[in-house]
Amino acid sequence: MTLQRDAPASLRIAARFELVSLIVLLANLLTVHFEPVSSLMGPAHGFAYLFVVIATWRLGTATIAAKALAVVPGVGGLLAVRQVERAARAQLERVARS
Repeated sequence: MTLQRDAPASLRIAARFELVSLIVLLANLLTVHFEPVSSLMGPAHGFAYLFVVIATWRLGTATIAAKALAVVPGVGGLLAVRQVERAARAQLERVARS
């Protein structure tokens, strides 16, 4: 059994993009509401959100808390990544002590 200390890079990138795309969408909505920005960032944010949720749920080291956090739009992906990495570190420490 191989132990992984970090969340996969694809999950970390998608979680960051999910948050950035939500910020861009909200900033556009609150300022000029430029339609092409909404047309581009809306589906991109949706894809990133779904990718984060599915990738977290398929991850073998993801705890129930990480899976629940992944469902929260915006910051949930980053929180899930942190939870996955924290659980993996704890597992590595338990293995190192044995």
